Amino acid sequence: MRPMKLILFVILVLPFTYCKDDPGSSFSYDNGDDDTTKAGELIWSDEFNGQGAPNTNNWTYDLGDNGWGNNEVQLYTSDRKNVRIEDGKLVIEAVKEDGQWTSARIKTQNKQTFTHVTVKARAKLPDGSGTWPAIWMLGDNFPEVGWPECGEIDIMEHVGKDPGVVHSALHTPSSYGNTQNTGEIEVPDFDEAFHVYETEWTSERISFKVDGELFYSYEPTEQNARTWPYDHPFFLIVNIAMGGNWGSDPQYESDGKKNGIDPALERARMEVDYIRVYAN
Repeated sequence: MRPMKLILFVILVLPFTYCKDDPGSSFSYDNGDDDTTKAGELIWSDEFNGQGAPNTNNWTYDLGDNGWGNNEVQLYTSDRKNVRIEDGKLVIEAVKEDGQWTSARIKTQNKQTFTHVTVKARAKLPDGSGTWPAIWMLGDNFPEVGWPECGEIDIMEHVGKDPGVVHSALHTPSSYGNTQNTGEIEVPDFDEAFHVYETEWTSERISFKVDGELFYSYEPTEQNARTWPYDHPFFLIVNIAMGGNWGSDPQYESDGKKNGIDPALERARMEVDYIRVYAN
């Protein structure tokens, strides 16, 4: 099942000194009537240069262990052990300590939002059964209209119990949760090499690629509120979930919970080299 990902709208402003990125990192994209960007122009990026905490001009945090609508088992934190800029890359690392998993989920909500853009994220994914990393987008009107009315764009999802198969999906009022609007592609070295995970979002269709290879497109014959909640701004989210309705491996589950994680696993690390957003 492709469950929904409920957002805890707790925005934490931390006393971190953020890394200075390239000029694109501070670009605030306004998709108003006076927009003069050309198709294909880079309008925002985070290159994750330097060391320390993520750039607070771009990122904030979801925090807590409420299951996130998916019966996930991790506690999301803003701790450096779980999220940091290291050697020019964003590192999100799930860590098991005393039987408790911690991880991180960062987002550009109320910082950077985008409409009808191409997003490219160059990333290396974690290995291990029970891991569930994702790079995705959610409509910024979520607080007002809820999910799935706000729309969701899953640029990349990978579940460790099915290694080497990367998924992309769309959640709309007409098809959500176990959505029919989904595609997958084999990426055998997902945990050993960096790959570019991409979505191309226009006013008519949304397509997904890995390293430039197209593997799924969504273009409804009729666009309405149920099939196309994609004409308003969205924000980015990057996270590693552990277990959960989709990520849990049944062979390791106990006590009737979706906590199926390889007991030998102690850490799960995702590295993101960059996220770049281009006008369409």
